[in-house]
Amino acid sequence: MTDVSQTTRASTSSDEARAALIAVRHEVAKAVVGQDAAVSGILIALLSRGHILLEGVPGVAKTLLIRAVAAALDVQTKRVQFTPDLMPGDITGSLIYDPHSAEFSFREGPVFTNLLLADEINRTPPKTQAALLESMEERQVSVEGVPRLLPSPFMVAATQNPVEYEGTYPLPEAQLDRFLLKVELPLPPREDEITVVQRHASGFDPRNLAAAGLRAVAGSADLDAGVAAVLAVTVSPEVAGYIVDIARATRQSPSLSLGASPRGATALMATSRAWAWLSGREFVTPDDVKALAHATLAHRLSLRPEAELEGVNVGSVLASALSSVPVPR
Repeated sequence: MTDVSQTTRASTSSDEARAALIAVRHEVAKAVVGQDAAVSGILIALLSRGHILLEGVPGVAKTLLIRAVAAALDVQTKRVQFTPDLMPGDITGSLIYDPHSAEFSFREGPVFTNLLLADEINRTPPKTQAALLESMEERQVSVEGVPRLLPSPFMVAATQNPVEYEGTYPLPEAQLDRFLLKVELPLPPREDEITVVQRHASGFDPRNLAAAGLRAVAGSADLDAGVAAVLAVTVSPEVAGYIVDIARATRQSPSLSLGASPRGATALMATSRAWAWLSGREFVTPDDVKALAHATLAHRLSLRPEAELEGVNVGSVLASALSSVPVPR
């Protein structure tokens, strides 16, 4: 761990930071088979200083994926298992009375970390879900009117089961909008599932990632250099207009009660920039925008009830909006 920290402190150039973050993908692959889109999504969220929501049925390695990324990064991580009886103070921290000093002191909650794994976030009621709103937006926690800054970098990587599952609470629109990306983890194809079974037959223990050979290959210095490099990626006026036109097209869809907001448009710009940089380019192309449109915008859209009854889904509406906007040359 010490050697990695020394390496990442020296890795300040754009190329070195990119190489280190791409190496994270290879480390994660030692524990998680497939799910490349989810790994890329986590890296994009980190580079964009955003948060990510991973959705999938139980058993598709949502939690393992985030734990593996955390193991490949030399940053502080903490995990919160969201349950129906979890209270807001269990996440943010609270004031504790000390009978010896007769004073209250603040005890930090698990949110005071670099990477917070919010496991099964939709198994806790909305009141507790909302405890993360200020942390995700302002990077701080306010208790008794006193703001306390969170460490930098700070990212929430949350997992959730589909809302149709028993004992889940749909995330409110304001909470969903705080997530830069939402990535769905599908069931693996047959070949990948065979590989998973064979790994477990060979002794792979998902509770012991170190035994699988995972090591930290990137750190905060690489993330800082990557963030700076992403901010330097060029977004031409034509591509900026393309992003805005996609967002506006969703607002004009008769199937949606809520289209993409200006925040959604800026989020799509940010994720497209990060993907362009990870791909080795210093400018954003329309293909970058189209590649990130679903993961960035779909969770910000709301269907009209009548459209749901007709079997329409957000994915098809977004695809229609994309196809209706001319692609700049």
